Amino acid sequence: MTRSPQTLPEAERRLVAAWAADCAERVLPLFETEAPGDERPRELIARARRYARGELSVAEGIRRRFEGGVGVGEVRAAAAMAAARSAGQAAGVCHMGAHGLGAASYAVEAVRLAEPDRPQAAEDEIRWQLDHLSPELRRAPRALPALGESRAGPLGPGLLSRGQVAVTIRRLQGDLASADC
Repeated sequence: MTRSPQTLPEAERRLVAAWAADCAERVLPLFETEAPGDERPRELIARARRYARGELSVAEGIRRRFEGGVGVGEVRAAAAMAAARSAGQAAGVCHMGAHGLGAASYAVEAVRLAEPDRPQAAEDEIRWQLDHLSPELRRAPRALPALGESRAGPLGPGLLSRGQVAVTIRRLQGDLASADC
């Protein structure tokens, strides 16, 4: 069985999971304001952190991958939904490292939707994300195929390959590929 290039080695996925959890946690208040008392995205972020620390196995993370998600229409505000998706993508990193880019891009989308009159907000979020990548962590996303290059997985056809989320992933991948990010 051939491993997908979107998977990444486990040690790198653990690093990416911590970063993805940080990205998702920054926008978590956008969800919690819309759905006070709904702990599902917070639990997804906690699960990503447990995986990052080695407290959750890959098998357990994969087994639980469909638990705790927020379905379409469960919250009305688009920014809140994007924040929930960011948390879900962070929890998915245990399965495939490419979900880290999903977590980051949905966090940017959440900020963009929450502050539509301030385009700089999305730029600021991208800059924060890139600034919080250690040199060791920068190598992991650089090893991923470009969005749309792979036929399967998070970077293949699907939610991450459409709309503003795709634009953000391409931007993150481009900035990571450059020497000056």
